[in-house]
Amino acid sequence: MQVEQAGAFILAKIKNELAERFHYHNADHALDVYTAAKRLAQSEEIGEHDTQLLLTAAYYHDSGFLFGQVDHETGSCKNARQYLPDFGYTEDEIEQVCDIIMATKIPQNPHNHLGQIICDADLDYLGRNDFFILSKRLFSELVITDHLESELAWDKQQVKFLQNHRYFTQTALRLRDKCKNEHLTAITQRL
Repeated sequence: MQVEQAGAFILAKIKNELAERFHYHNADHALDVYTAAKRLAQSEEIGEHDTQLLLTAAYYHDSGFLFGQVDHETGSCKNARQYLPDFGYTEDEIEQVCDIIMATKIPQNPHNHLGQIICDADLDYLGRNDFFILSKRLFSELVITDHLESELAWDKQQVKFLQNHRYFTQTALRLRDKCKNEHLTAITQRL
């Protein structure tokens, strides 16, 4: 498996072909999830082969936005099945990558530890200091794609999402949960 080459390929494709309206779900987000997944895999003591599958899934998990927003996880798996054989992935490895990708579908429903890790990596920003910056990018994307009406509506949506969200791994709970709850409090007070 040529993880870095497969990642560079899909990142270039995303940078060159993704519609400009995706201010959040773009190559920067893929790299962000890759970085978080790598840190979580190390902390959760994931083996090398599984880590390679996880990091591949991180690179590809939102590449389905190239086909549009609806059911983008399935589109991401389409990309994985189309391109990963060129980078030395077996059919079984590609299906494992797709299983990891599908765990990120909201509401998140991971089947295994790798799925839990990518879910936590995908929403790592909820408990980070750059939460409000990334949240603003996501809002500007949703205004266009989901016709979100106002920042007030967005704040209400975020409160509901943050109240219902939970991290799966012990590492994410330790590193991100406290800050995530502080963000929830800040937004609630704003309302």
